[in-house]
Amino acid sequence: MANPAWTHRTAVVFIPPAEVWPPIQAIRRVHDRQVQRWMPHVTLLYPFAPRYELPKLLPALEAACAWLSPFEVTLASFRVFQHRSDRSTLWLAPEPREAFARVQATLQAAAPEYSHTSRFSSGFTPHLSVGQSASAEQVAALQARLSETWTPLVFQATEICLIAREGNGPFEVIRTLRFGAARRD
Repeated sequence: MANPAWTHRTAVVFIPPAEVWPPIQAIRRVHDRQVQRWMPHVTLLYPFAPRYELPKLLPALEAACAWLSPFEVTLASFRVFQHRSDRSTLWLAPEPREAFARVQATLQAAAPEYSHTSRFSSGFTPHLSVGQSASAEQVAALQARLSETWTPLVFQATEICLIAREGNGPFEVIRTLRFGAARRD
């Protein structure tokens, strides 16, 4: 496909297990203007294929996930993307970074037309956004304040999700793809 169709209404993401959401969502409710649109997540492929294209892509994505192994994730530190002098994003850094990079590269190899998340000069940066700020000073103060009280979260990554939204509604999980199916056979 030389010029694939893509949309901001679908994505492939990693979603932490619901039992670790409360402290993340407590921060997002106050600081993240997208808290109603997105669940807590690490973006892997976005923008992604229109819904009508997903059935064609699912077999390759399922096969890719089948060869990935579950791994332990830690959300321990906050980082900042400085977009411009007047716009910043605060995010939790999922570790190990290399495991997320491996998952993203494997999925991108299965759907190479959707490489937007790795096109940045620094490549793919796994992150879980928790808020935005109007200035570098404000986001630095927020980062320092949250870092003082944050208790690291540790959990297993066992799957990724395809998510989609209709109109201006929130994203919803439309398919879950588990890691390691080929390793159990």
